[in-house]
Amino acid sequence: MSTAAPAASEASPLRRLLAPVTRVFGPQTSSAARERRDVLVLLLAVALVVFPHFEHTAWWATGIVLLLLIWRVWITLAQRPLPGRVVMLPLLLAAAGAVYLQHRTLAGQDAGVTLLLLLMALKLLEMRARRDIFVVIFLAFFILLMQYLYGQEIPVAVITLLAVTALFFVLVSVNLDEVDLPAQRKLKLVLMTMLKAVPLAVALFLLFPRLQGPLWGMPGDSGQGRTGLSNSMAPGSISRLLESDEVVMRVRFDGAAPTNDKLYWRGPVFGFFNGRAWLPLGQRSVPPAISIEADPRSVVSYTVTLEPHKRDWLFALEAPAELPASDSLQSRLNPEMQLFASGLITERIRYSMRSYTEFRLSANATPDELADWTALPRGINPRTLEFAAQLRQRIAPSNDPRQDGQLVTAVLQHFRNEPFGYTLSPPPLGRHSIDEFLFETRQGYCEHYASAFVFLMRALQIPARVVTGYQGGELNPVDGYMTVRQADAHAWAEAWLPGRGWVRVDPTAAVAPNRIERGAAELARQASGALQGMGADRSWIRSLRYNWEALQNGWNQWVLSYTQDRQRELVERLGLAPSLENVALLLAIVMGVLLTWLAVVSMRPRTVHDPLGDAFRLLRDRLEHAGVAASVSCGPRELYSRSKRALVDEDVKQARKLLSRYERLRYGPASAQATRADVRAFRRDIRAFKPRPTPL
Repeated sequence: MSTAAPAASEASPLRRLLAPVTRVFGPQTSSAARERRDVLVLLLAVALVVFPHFEHTAWWATGIVLLLLIWRVWITLAQRPLPGRVVMLPLLLAAAGAVYLQHRTLAGQDAGVTLLLLLMALKLLEMRARRDIFVVIFLAFFILLMQYLYGQEIPVAVITLLAVTALFFVLVSVNLDEVDLPAQRKLKLVLMTMLKAVPLAVALFLLFPRLQGPLWGMPGDSGQGRTGLSNSMAPGSISRLLESDEVVMRVRFDGAAPTNDKLYWRGPVFGFFNGRAWLPLGQRSVPPAISIEADPRSVVSYTVTLEPHKRDWLFALEAPAELPASDSLQSRLNPEMQLFASGLITERIRYSMRSYTEFRLSANATPDELADWTALPRGINPRTLEFAAQLRQRIAPSNDPRQDGQLVTAVLQHFRNEPFGYTLSPPPLGRHSIDEFLFETRQGYCEHYASAFVFLMRALQIPARVVTGYQGGELNPVDGYMTVRQADAHAWAEAWLPGRGWVRVDPTAAVAPNRIERGAAELARQASGALQGMGADRSWIRSLRYNWEALQNGWNQWVLSYTQDRQRELVERLGLAPSLENVALLLAIVMGVLLTWLAVVSMRPRTVHDPLGDAFRLLRDRLEHAGVAASVSCGPRELYSRSKRALVDEDVKQARKLLSRYERLRYGPASAQATRADVRAFRRDIRAFKPRPTPL
């Protein structure tokens, strides 16, 4: 019988296209070919490992790593010799020296990761034995973990899964000593191993005792703050944040969200002006008191998921009805109604809040308590002082405090009537910044209007202060969470009026009401024209963004925000006391059960399933049923010889075709490329074969 492989012309176009890849990554009989294939897969895995680190490494380090990777690929494909120690030693010293010059140290997070990336790339150039491959694989696992010091988002997790799969694929391939396996067989083995590890990973994630503080971090991480707001406010300090799409917090309301004009997320409050910037007040002359008289009908309940910003500020809607509800979060409310945590926010935290949107703040404050909020520096902004004196003489010449509300209205009316403009790129201001803004440029952002308004109020002897924070937010219709970004940073003012207390006054709303009604991010998108020209087609872009952000938020809420408090809640739901001992006991029980189950599954007897052998046995049974003297020891050629004496001529020809086909699939050169579809087609033809015995 002929055992020739099918002609090349019979191969499908897809197989012809993938032929070079199949030759490289398919089963190899040559040890050198197998080694080249394993090195190429390992280089692919290393590329997945180092790629996320390029975001935070220096440009020269990224370029060197890429060049060394490309050099190693060329050596593998061209089968060139590896560089010797004469080349490697200077490269190693140069890499260490460059890292030291960049970071002035070889230790620490950034310097250590950069050095590891360079050492990994250099190690690729001296892989000569199996032991070297193992070293590279283990080093790749370590570098993969280092990425979680910089970010733990969904793309990082996806890249981690792909890299781990590729690394285990190489481990399986390297440990095959005698016979190589098809790539799909090795990939299936890797995926089955990872699938068995999923229950263990879930159990460890849920029940391994959680520590206070970030799981992935370094001792020096609490340095510079990442928040867009700061401990001072000067013209331009907030407007530059409009380009930042970084998430500050996500909020879930218990019911309908308040309207946008009530979404003021209070942050730092400033009362000292040095002529250029606003700063917090220092030591008060009179110990202040705070009182909040709220309308209970305006209460709003919500949960805040605050991103780490490495400050001690907490954000809440004005005015907080209570301190944040969280077992692990200690907080306080200062006299300016600003929330503070007991320490820096270095990890994502969740807390529940209740706030009043209608309230009176410190309505009974005494003149001594308010004196600090009327101070102004001497010798600056004379035109503004003159304008304030004229305004008081025209509206409230008797200096009656009950007319202070009319003065506030007059200043806001001045902003509306005069040609003031709201711009994201205001012109620079000099020493008399308030004068230049009010009477010359008249173009500014929220901090310009808040600063000028508070200065005018103090010039009118009305207590006033600057409040910074965030205004508005974007409600995601997919998951119902409101996202507040750095682009929503805002500055407004508060003026103290008799009988009303501290009243929020947002002069920006007088000039640009759309900023308050629609949000800063929406105005920025319209101004930039990023979506112009797309027409109705832009709706699918926004829908795609909403779904992606909802997926990210779900990852943050259920994975990254799984804290010690939530672990205790899980233990309580299981009917146990939320103690560390019960968590450890539960983990030990669950892990014992899972490990026992894995041991039973791994050690049970396995029967090797051979679909092609089953098809051959079916063919042999059919021939035997038709009178062919078949036995278990008969091969395809022996069965053909016996079929010629027992079957009619037509069925002998069909039996010959089927037996020849089996011989090609089992023993021929094309056997390595035999697919399940080929075996299934072979089995169907056998079932359709009805052999007939020779008439007596």
